[in-house]
Amino acid sequence: GAAASRGQSQGTSGQARQGAQRGRPLPPRPGRPGGGARLHVLATLRAAAPRQRLRGRTNPSQAVRIRAEDFHVHRHQQHTPSCLILALDASGSAALHRLAEAKGAVQLLLEQSYARRDSVCVIGFRGAQAQLLLPMTRSLVRARRALTGLPGGGGTPLASALQLAHEQAGLLQRQGVTPILVVLSDGRANVTLQGVGGRLQAQDEARHWARAWHTTGHAGLWIDTAPQPEVQAQQLAQTLGARYLPMPHLQSQRLAQALQDARPAR
Repeated sequence: GAAASRGQSQGTSGQARQGAQRGRPLPPRPGRPGGGARLHVLATLRAAAPRQRLRGRTNPSQAVRIRAEDFHVHRHQQHTPSCLILALDASGSAALHRLAEAKGAVQLLLEQSYARRDSVCVIGFRGAQAQLLLPMTRSLVRARRALTGLPGGGGTPLASALQLAHEQAGLLQRQGVTPILVVLSDGRANVTLQGVGGRLQAQDEARHWARAWHTTGHAGLWIDTAPQPEVQAQQLAQTLGARYLPMPHLQSQRLAQALQDARPAR
């Protein structure tokens, strides 16, 4: 019971991994104890019981004869912790009232992650480049504070945001954390990685980093913040390998379900 409780107290949205020490109990397996594996006494006795007559045990008062072939060990399943990388478009194309709606959607994502004991990482992009507003944290207060102070206006350095998200994902993965990218943008990239205007180059660079994310195999969700579904956002979401969700029809339940669908399978 204690082992099951410990397993449920961890983040449950990351990639599953099996071990012998902690997590959700799994059926025991044949094996020798040692090297971190603990003997499962009950399963071992069950394996030995039908073989007692063959081993010369005829008196119930005699000790149970156990051999190495009877040994069973404990198994547990853990889920690595997850981190939502929230990339929020605060450029002029997002418009102030749309930015307010996007922040509201992010608030819901933050609350979901907090309830699941996941971490969050917030990236804001506007003007010349993207900015890491908040490194990985489980503090809902810090995440909200980072969003509150995010101004709007300027160009859309989308490629810079995707590049920064890719770099953060690499750092998280080296720490044993499963990254999940959530982009809130209309997809209209118009600022290059050098921080200068150039729509065609900016879009090519955004596609490049979207493909780079897709090759990692990490999950993603693209929330289109345009007043009407934007073709560029749909194409980038497809290149990213992310689920696409238009903001005009966004509802709390739909957002919660979309994020759930974007998470790695348990």
